[in-house]
Amino acid sequence: MFISKKHLSRRQLLRGTGVALALPLLDAMVPALTAQAKTAANVTPRLAFVYVPHGAIMKDYTPDTTGSGFEFKPILKPLEGYRDRLNIISGLGHQAADTTAVHSLSPCTWLSGVRPKATLGSDAFAGITADQFAAKVIGQDTPLPSLELATEDHSGLIGACDRDYGCIYMNTLSWRTPTTPNPMEINPRKVFERLFGQGGTVAQRTARLQEDRSILDALSQQTRYMGLSLGAADKQKISDYLESIREIERQLQQAESQVARNADLVIPEAPAGIPFAYEEHLQLMFDLMTLAFQSEITRVSTFMMAREVSNRTYPQVQVFEGHHATSHHANNPEKMAKNTRIQTFHVTQFKKFVDKLASIREGDGTLLDNSMLLYGSNMGNSNLHDHYPLPAVLVGGGAGRVKGGQHIRYTARTPMTNLILTMLQKAGVEQKTLGDSTGIVTEI
Repeated sequence: MFISKKHLSRRQLLRGTGVALALPLLDAMVPALTAQAKTAANVTPRLAFVYVPHGAIMKDYTPDTTGSGFEFKPILKPLEGYRDRLNIISGLGHQAADTTAVHSLSPCTWLSGVRPKATLGSDAFAGITADQFAAKVIGQDTPLPSLELATEDHSGLIGACDRDYGCIYMNTLSWRTPTTPNPMEINPRKVFERLFGQGGTVAQRTARLQEDRSILDALSQQTRYMGLSLGAADKQKISDYLESIREIERQLQQAESQVARNADLVIPEAPAGIPFAYEEHLQLMFDLMTLAFQSEITRVSTFMMAREVSNRTYPQVQVFEGHHATSHHANNPEKMAKNTRIQTFHVTQFKKFVDKLASIREGDGTLLDNSMLLYGSNMGNSNLHDHYPLPAVLVGGGAGRVKGGQHIRYTARTPMTNLILTMLQKAGVEQKTLGDSTGIVTEI
């Protein structure tokens, strides 16, 4: 018997001037006549931790019943089509965040369960976060061990943002060591160049933009040559992947053109590459995360969709007051309804990310099947600044390691870290404890 199927390395790259482009998982990367699950091509789950501030209106978030037959409440209703691939976990709390400094401690404790040192200076000391434990295990053979994204300025590292705890605790979800917070990038152009290596200096990037060329142009000949040895399905995968990259380039160029056209406007700190429209900004960041997961440039990412005490307005859903101000609803039904609209808007944007992952074939399933996405907040009732009960939903199949379709209700104030520890273990990170964890979520 003759076997002609070509086996490509999982780390196959396309190389061009200033570019080293990783490829998605192709059929040709699985040795002939070998089941995918028994090869090195068997994927490692991707982990994404997506954070929103100011909690949730829990009566519009948490299902009334547990098990598999629950009805979706309004805030999570956009995700109903993924019922079989999600778990809603209620009853969770975060004691590490239970202080009067409610906003500063919400981001930094969400993935660690560790109460940080009270300081307003640069001598911060917090807990290593779950994404970084994962990065040390499943991220060491990828170009970027982890990717940290946000949409609002997180440059301040010192000063008082919330009582006894400084801005350094509010401005990132990710801590590499107890004294080293990972900065979160808000500029999609910078993220794109970090992923695909286009231009190491401002001058180089500007020159390429002026030439109006795609980074894919430098790879076109090599792509055509590779296509000669691939099957139809692999050719389509590469075509779709490259088209996604080209579309993001187009959106970035459009955003930069908008900035240039409005150069006379007084817009504080508006770097080229950041769209004016919030939805476009979110979409670009989610699309970049998708490409990073698809090509395994990284397997671990955190994304802060908005920051604590953000006073962004949401005219898209007829909320014209700032988010933080609106979050102090004082149980006013009209204000609570506005919060529900904001929170449903955020879930709707997150769903677009889920849709994209579900549309990408990978191995025997989809990229969503091979991912675990934690979406939630480290606050419950924003009016009371409670850190219990927390909104938490886990989406994705974890490469066959996570079962879905459930609302799981735990005893009041079960540590949130139990769920995060479960994600780490499902991803192959042999972590025994995390912060104040007391066990794992066995039901998933």
